[in-house]
Amino acid sequence: MCTPASAPAVLPPSAVVARLRAAGCVFAEDEAELLLSTACTPAELAAMVDRRVGGLPLEHVLGWAEFCGLRISVDPGVFVPRRRTEFLTRHAVALGRPGAVVLDLCCGAGAVGVVLASVLPGIELYAADVEPAAVLCARRNVEAVGGAVYEGDLYAPLPERIRGRVDVLVANAPYVPTDDIGLLPSEARDHEPLVALDGGSDGLAVQRRVTAQAASWLAPGGSLLIETSERQADRTVAAMVRGGLTARVEEDEDMGATVVIGTLPR
Repeated sequence: MCTPASAPAVLPPSAVVARLRAAGCVFAEDEAELLLSTACTPAELAAMVDRRVGGLPLEHVLGWAEFCGLRISVDPGVFVPRRRTEFLTRHAVALGRPGAVVLDLCCGAGAVGVVLASVLPGIELYAADVEPAAVLCARRNVEAVGGAVYEGDLYAPLPERIRGRVDVLVANAPYVPTDDIGLLPSEARDHEPLVALDGGSDGLAVQRRVTAQAASWLAPGGSLLIETSERQADRTVAAMVRGGLTARVEEDEDMGATVVIGTLPR
């Protein structure tokens, strides 16, 4: 623990804002406030501003991301949880219950699972990701709320004991088509792992693999929630139906969020 920079600063607040704005940060004032409140020394503040101006995502500079009102630790090189994913998380909470078995696939830093554990008492929380840096980060977040994190490809590393028992399965699988990766903001393109972004030629390659096996892991009446895009939603629904689930689409225009929810019949 430390006291945020309150001694005479190497950079006064106005200078921090000016540097961030010059670097193209749209919310320069808000970012400056976060950097000023997080840095423990003037020298650390200057270094953090340098990293942000150099293009590092704000969350990687701070070491955390705000998600559903919680601070989630996020290491450099780890996918940053998006605000629109809060929409998926709210639906997952609504489908859960105390003591439910929850599985967070493609978990990244583990943000979705952590939120579910914070509002649903006594859940069994399992998470998995194929990216080693994400797994190390997720373990800090998820183990702190009593969950377990596994490293490997989708369902492959999971304990067999949860097969057929999962009540809520969330999968924020990558869904950006390969040819569109170059159109992403440089913060994502240059600082987040490609495996967390690239969804294959049509963006649905990983989603199809998730949906193909979901029925064997879900409990009767259990649900799979996948974040996707409005233009991909119909194909995500079709993949869920092929996997034996009934499916519906939920959208939030304000957040730009689209979620497909599939349920295994009882």
